[in-house]
Amino acid sequence: MTTKPRTRAPRAKRTIPPSATKLPESRPRSAPPAAYGAPEDELRALALRACLIARDAVFNVRDLLSDGSRLAFLAIKDCEKELDQIERKIDEQLPEAITRVGEAKARELLACLKFITDLERIGDLAYSAVMQLESRREKLPAADSKALIEMASLLCEMLEQVHRGFLTRDLTYAQNVLRSDPEVDRLCHALFQRHLAEPTIAGSTTAGSNVYARQQNFDILLAAQALERIGDHAKNLAEEIYGLAEGRSLRHNAKKLAYS
Repeated sequence: MTTKPRTRAPRAKRTIPPSATKLPESRPRSAPPAAYGAPEDELRALALRACLIARDAVFNVRDLLSDGSRLAFLAIKDCEKELDQIERKIDEQLPEAITRVGEAKARELLACLKFITDLERIGDLAYSAVMQLESRREKLPAADSKALIEMASLLCEMLEQVHRGFLTRDLTYAQNVLRSDPEVDRLCHALFQRHLAEPTIAGSTTAGSNVYARQQNFDILLAAQALERIGDHAKNLAEEIYGLAEGRSLRHNAKKLAYS
C-alpha cells in the first residue's frame, strides 16, 4: 500500500514589514495585564505597540499602492480600529495612573498620551488615503503611483525610527525622522505642482474632459495630502522623544530648526 505525499497549503501573503520580527514587541495580545506589572508600565507598552501598528498601517498603504492587495486594504482598516481601541484605553487609565507616580514616570505617561493622539490620527489618515484611491475607477498613472509609494516608504521608515527612539530614548532615531520629513513634503509638493500644471487628460480641452481630469487629480492629491500629514505627525512624535530624553520640549527650542 502506498501513500500520497502530503502537500502544504500555500501561506497567506504577509502584510506587515519584515523588520517587524526584529523589533521587540511591546505586549503580546494574549498576555494578561498582570504580566506587565504596574499600570504605568502597561500604558507604556500600549503606546509602544501603537507605534508598531501605525507603522504597519503605512506599510500596507505602500503594499496596496504597489500591487493593489486586498489583504493590505483590510489590514489598514484593522490597524485603524486597533489604534482607536488603544487610544480609548490610555485615555481611560492614564488619569488614575498618573496620580500614583513621581515626576519622571508622570512625564513618560504624558508622552504616552501625546503619542497615542498622533498615532491614532496616523491610522485615520492612512485609511483616508486608501479610501480616496479606492474610489477611483481607473489605474493610477505611473508617475503618481511612484511618488505615493516613495512617500509611504519614507513614512514607514520614519515610524519605525519613532518606535525605536521611544523604546531606547536614543535621539539619533528622532533626528532621522526630522531629517526625513522635508523629503516627504517635497514629494507631495512636486505631485501637486505637476497636477496643477497639467489639469487635462492627454491634452484634451473639452469642458467635460477637463472636469473629469480635475476630479481624478483631486482624489490623488487628497491621498498625497493625507500621507504628507502623516509625516507631520511623525515629526511631532520625534519631538516628543526629545522631550523624554532631555526633559524639555523641542518645539520651543532652536535645535528644532537644525533638523526641520
